[in-house]
Amino acid sequence: MELYLSKPGVMSCAGKNIDELWNSVTEGNQTGIKKVTACNGEEYVAARISEEVLKPSGARYEMKVMRIENAALEQIADDIKAVVSKYGAERVAVCVGSCDNGTELSLAGHRKYFEEEKFPDNYSLEIQGPDYVSTFIAEKFGIRGPVNTFSTACSSSAGAIIKGAELIMAGIVDAAVVGGIDIASDTTLIGFSALEAVSSEITNPFSKNRQGITLGDGAAFFVLSRDAGQIKLLGWGESADAYHMTSPDPSGAGAEKAIRRALESSGVAATDVGYINLHGTGTKFNDSMEAKAVDAVFGAQGIKVPVSTTKPVTGHTLGAAAALEAAICWKALVENNKKNNIKLPVQIWDGEQDEELPQLNIVDRKSAEVKEELKVCFSNSFAFGGANACLVLGI
Repeated sequence: MELYLSKPGVMSCAGKNIDELWNSVTEGNQTGIKKVTACNGEEYVAARISEEVLKPSGARYEMKVMRIENAALEQIADDIKAVVSKYGAERVAVCVGSCDNGTELSLAGHRKYFEEEKFPDNYSLEIQGPDYVSTFIAEKFGIRGPVNTFSTACSSSAGAIIKGAELIMAGIVDAAVVGGIDIASDTTLIGFSALEAVSSEITNPFSKNRQGITLGDGAAFFVLSRDAGQIKLLGWGESADAYHMTSPDPSGAGAEKAIRRALESSGVAATDVGYINLHGTGTKFNDSMEAKAVDAVFGAQGIKVPVSTTKPVTGHTLGAAAALEAAICWKALVENNKKNNIKLPVQIWDGEQDEELPQLNIVDRKSAEVKEELKVCFSNSFAFGGANACLVLGI
């Protein structure tokens, strides 16, 4: 069964639609990343979306995460309405990856409770549930099929896309709205800082000088269906390290397994992969194990597949990252279809490769070996607890 991904609706600090995002990641535009001050008075480098570009969402619980989500959904509203009309509301699913649980309202609600021993009148426990970002889509478009939210940290929206595909393949639904949404809230910034995972400068992945991640807001959504389109979801691979609550298996074995399973699932040969969007968070252990995994699958065969991480431009959008990066792969395939002068997202970093890591074929502003044509892209997502996922998109 062939599955197709519609044109994505996206929202990020690097672009408020897929065309703007593509220009940013291919030009290396980092202007959306700025210093912000959190509620604890500390400064952080973050890729936040300005409220100035956001409009009210119409959600029952109005907050920034919903405004970002709605901005992305509006871009594919016609596609969503089309599958609901064609297949019926019961035959369309919603699968969303997200980690935020309405922190904007839940934190304020708890602050009032601690001060006055009562919650605000408009407060509801539903705000704290991760499922509201999915419920909102069902309510907005009148969808009555399965509605699911996935919270597996950085691979959340990859899991959402995969589950949407599995629901279609199982015959439970005929189409699914899939993707992810997350924000770099104060809670997120302070929490990751407590883990000593946040970089004091814009993230510098795979460099020997890397310091950690740069967090960001983001959303990306597709309509996934059997309806013919430009770009196919060819396959996917998943694995679970079960190594540590936050740290990945340093050997890269779990990530390697996910990549190999993606190749098997998609029926794609390693030599046919024209680009990999790396997870590339800029942390010591994540970059190390990912480099080992990619090298074990491709480098061991002498394949110098072009790779880059776009997080130095978009920030790490957590639960939305996999969907946002799949959207970049979608655009890469569309823009380079039947072209010889392949243009890929560039990695912005200091170019000082960590000599302890396998040397990858990183696409940056200086050089990279690029294939003559682009027909297959991989998108890697490796999350806390070793929740690994790899998506395969193709023409």
